[in-house]
Amino acid sequence: MKEYKKRISDKILEKKLKGKGAVLIQGPKWCGKTTTAEQISKSILYMAKPEDKVQNLTLADINPSILLEGETPRLIDEWQIAPKLWDAIRFEIDHRDEEGQFILTGSSVPANMDEVTHTGTGRFAWLLMRPMSLYESGESNGSISLEELFKTPEKISAINELELKDVAYLTCRGGWPRSIFMEKEIALEQAFDYCDAVVNADVSEVDNVSRNPERVKKLMRAYARNIGTQASNETLRQDMLNNDSFTLDTDTVVSYISALKKIFVIEEAPAWNPNLRSKSAIRTSYTRYFVDPSIATASLGMGPNDLINNLNTFGLIFECLCMRDLRVYAESLNGDVYHYRDSYDFECDAVIHLRNGSYGLIEIKLGGDKLIGEGAETLKAMEEKIDTEKMNKPSFLMVLTATGKYAYRREDGVYVVPIGCLKD
Repeated sequence: MKEYKKRISDKILEKKLKGKGAVLIQGPKWCGKTTTAEQISKSILYMAKPEDKVQNLTLADINPSILLEGETPRLIDEWQIAPKLWDAIRFEIDHRDEEGQFILTGSSVPANMDEVTHTGTGRFAWLLMRPMSLYESGESNGSISLEELFKTPEKISAINELELKDVAYLTCRGGWPRSIFMEKEIALEQAFDYCDAVVNADVSEVDNVSRNPERVKKLMRAYARNIGTQASNETLRQDMLNNDSFTLDTDTVVSYISALKKIFVIEEAPAWNPNLRSKSAIRTSYTRYFVDPSIATASLGMGPNDLINNLNTFGLIFECLCMRDLRVYAESLNGDVYHYRDSYDFECDAVIHLRNGSYGLIEIKLGGDKLIGEGAETLKAMEEKIDTEKMNKPSFLMVLTATGKYAYRREDGVYVVPIGCLKD
């Protein structure tokens, strides 16, 4: 591994440590949680270190306070293999009466929390890390700040350096920190290896339930085919049955999806529920996404050239890339990312809603004047649907694109921003 590339999570972690006794960093394996925590930690306990694991688990069971001794903030890596540590850490925080004592990292939700007696309210803060955004990995030049767009500037201007082939490669490579230092051909293999590990081990180890690797693979493929939609569990089941000679009920599909969520492979987008002038019924189903677009391309066995030769699929998976980056950027602004769809199938791809009530509406398009125009029309129509007597008007409307030489503001006020220009 070469030099540490700064993460947006760095400043979030530092801030959270000032307000709580411990911060729990969660997220998918290989996204950089431990490396980020190591940058600020003063002492470290690697719970899963092979030569120490048995001893660590024994101590966690009979005398956990010994494991918590060390200069602070103390990093407890992969804490979830010994859930009893949770109450021990909470106890230490209460008795030390100081903030910034511990950082916990975990690549899954603990399989068994039965022995945990306290939720950690008031003692713990949570931080969800994802694979790197294009700005963090250095592919976005960061000329356009999402934070600044909330101030509704009259003019924006930036030059985009990414072409369609570049975005296709970055979609397939993903934001896995180690892969960004690798040769392109080697980097593209990492997502396939990641999916193999999920299918063959991680999805069963998370809760000690043996799951059929072939069925997990078929579910991930079905999920990838329905990415960016509100496909039902039954739709996914039917998709899996097309290539499965065995019986398969919906409960099994639900349990497999739940396991993938516990290891942070899946991160769905909740539905946005605004105040509208119309009587449209808002669909409340979550929209299907992976935590990184490379999981979708690997599940489908696709590479950059495959995406360029199938622009419909590319458009859907590019949306997943944008959702990943928007989530990373919104996190630093105390914001969340939603998806809007109503009973008339009117959609808005992404809504960034900040804690202070401000929000921005975003349509995601590969690029080209026609698609950008369609996206702008959708955004203006969405703006008209909102009852501004009951809620704020949107701070901005933006078409987020894969291509296009420039970032600019259209005459109708809609911003057009290539993903290669955006930052938090």
